[in-house]
Amino acid sequence: MSEHAGRVALVTGGSSGIGRAVAELLAARGASVGVCSWDADEARAVAGAITAAGGAAVPVPADVRDAKQVEAAVRTTADAFGPLDTLVTSAGIQTYGTVTETDEQAWDNVFAVNVKGVFLAARAALPDLRRSDRGAIVVVSSVQALATQTGVAAYAATKGALNALTRSMAVDEAAHGVRVNVVCPGSVDTPMLRRSAELFGDGTAVITHRLIEDWGRSHPLGRVAQPSEVAEVVAFLAGPRASFVTGEEVRVDGGLMAGLPVTLPRDGG
Repeated sequence: MSEHAGRVALVTGGSSGIGRAVAELLAARGASVGVCSWDADEARAVAGAITAAGGAAVPVPADVRDAKQVEAAVRTTADAFGPLDTLVTSAGIQTYGTVTETDEQAWDNVFAVNVKGVFLAARAALPDLRRSDRGAIVVVSSVQALATQTGVAAYAATKGALNALTRSMAVDEAAHGVRVNVVCPGSVDTPMLRRSAELFGDGTAVITHRLIEDWGRSHPLGRVAQPSEVAEVVAFLAGPRASFVTGEEVRVDGGLMAGLPVTLPRDGG
C-alpha cells in the first residue's frame, strides 16, 4: 500500500509503543517521517531502522514540553522532506494516584507532557498543515478519557482534555481543510503498560506477563492490543480514505467500552 506516498509526517512519541508503530507504518506506506522523541538515541535508532527497511525518516529529538524544541522538530522534518501534511501526537506519560495522593509537581508534569505537548505540536505544525490540501492531525488519547479506573486522576484528566482539544481543533481548522481526530485505545502492549505491570507486580517477567494477561481478559476480545493494531487506525484517519472524517473519537479497545461488567450465569442457575 502506498496511500501515504508523498506525505510528510511528524510523530511525537515516535520512538516506542504506539508512536513507533505509527512511524513505521506511515513510512512503510510511503510517507517521509520525522521521529520525535525526548530520547535522542531512541529517535536515531527508530529512524535508522525505518531507513534500513527502505523508508524515509529523520530523527528529531525534542522535549514536547518545550515550545522551542517542538518548533525545531517541525522545522527539521520540513527541512528534510518538505512541509508537513500529517501530525500524530503519541507522546505521553502515566501517573497513578487519587487527587489527594497526587502532588502538584506530578500533576503539572503529566499535563505538560500529555496536553501541553499536543498543543505545542499542533501550534507549530498547523501553518504547514493549513497550506497542505491533505492536512491531518491524529491525537492518541485513551479510553480513560471516556471512563476511568481508580487511582488515575491526573492521567484521566489529561486524556479527557485531549478529547476536548481535538473537538476544538477540528471545528477551528475545518475552514482550513485540516482534519483532526483522536483515537482512544484500551490496554496496549507497550513499554508504558509493562512498566505499570512491573509497578503493581513484583517486577519479575512471569508476574508482569500474568498481569498483562489479566488486564487483557477485561476486554471482550480477551487480550490487550498490539501497537500495530492501533497504528492501523491512526494511519486510516491520517489518510485519504478518511477524507470526510473529522472531530471523531475512535475507540480501539477490544470492546472494552461496549460491555457492562455484569454477566448472566452460563448454567442458567
